[in-house]
Amino acid sequence: MTEAYTIRSHQRVGAGSYYRISHESSSTKTSMTFGLFVPSRFASNVGDAASKENVPVMFWLSGLTCDDTNFAQKAGPKAFLAAEKEGIAIVMPDTSPRGTDAVPNVDSYDLGIGAGFYVNATQEPYSTHYQMYTYITEELPALLESQFSIGKDGLRSISGHSMGGHGALTISLKDPSGWASVSAFSPICNPTACPWGEKAFKAYLGSVEAGKAHDATELLSGHSEPTGFDDILIDQGQDDEFLTQHQLLPENLVDAAKKCGQSVTLNMRGGYDHSYYFIASFIEDHVAFHGKRLRKRQAEVLALASALPEISPTAGKPIQCQAMVARGPKQPLALETITVDPPRAGEVRVKVIANALCHTDVYTLDGHDPEGLFPCILGHEVSVIKLLSIDRE
Repeated sequence: MTEAYTIRSHQRVGAGSYYRISHESSSTKTSMTFGLFVPSRFASNVGDAASKENVPVMFWLSGLTCDDTNFAQKAGPKAFLAAEKEGIAIVMPDTSPRGTDAVPNVDSYDLGIGAGFYVNATQEPYSTHYQMYTYITEELPALLESQFSIGKDGLRSISGHSMGGHGALTISLKDPSGWASVSAFSPICNPTACPWGEKAFKAYLGSVEAGKAHDATELLSGHSEPTGFDDILIDQGQDDEFLTQHQLLPENLVDAAKKCGQSVTLNMRGGYDHSYYFIASFIEDHVAFHGKRLRKRQAEVLALASALPEISPTAGKPIQCQAMVARGPKQPLALETITVDPPRAGEVRVKVIANALCHTDVYTLDGHDPEGLFPCILGHEVSVIKLLSIDRE
């Protein structure tokens, strides 16, 4: 049996643990490696422990030229101690596929390996391997949930720097309900209007126009009301050389946010540049920002779980019950024993205690409904039910 992942290295950091973990990716069709910090209270989540708690997690997306190690080496000492205090994990994926000659690359720091821009490439030669959007939003979360019980029930937040800040903003804005919070350092806020983004979108997606679906300013401009995030936290160095080169354009994002009422906290930090020294100076603020919102979401999840009734012993199994079945139009209802399958994703199974036929049911039973199908069980206006089982996924 092929292992789902391989632990390449493990170091203790403070009370917690930092791992580098590799796995075969179905998205990029390469081996991918990510960093993972796990706070001490969840130490048993990595390993063979039979019982694993659900761990809140902050995704960190790095910028151009980086791999999975840059953040851990340069900002990790502060970030990991803050994550230990907040009781959250930090996952640090790579910025692109790499590690094989099959992965196309160019002699340029802002395209190809180390510069995946967190999109799914549609253009050759990149389309086979550069599927970073799917990797970050689907494959990696699924692996973390299934193997380590990390980030279940939407206990995920996201942050990043530069290109990674662009990724954090766009990924969260495209799926606000999937993330508890979002922040960024020196993000590329309007990539369709800057040289970095124009170059990447033409190469990966075929046009700058196609890149609008992965442009934070464009995404916010499409909103007529706030996104659902109580705030978006951004730190930007005032002495950032890429700010003066109009690569980052935070003012465009702020303008779009004002128009739809979305709160954005933009901290312009005097004397700071684009480097990891800047990130290390304020990363504790960002970890605390996410920790607070992850705790709030976790409390909501626990409250919902405690409000659910005790699950029936028939959960996950087919059950038999009696129902009044309509076999055809204008035919008498027949009391029959039927089999009810267990609920699928997004469904619940309930016991109907009391209901009545409404005019729609009568319309169907009389044969007037052109979409009416027989046999069927009428009585959709249920007045009293008992929850039997629920698909918690």
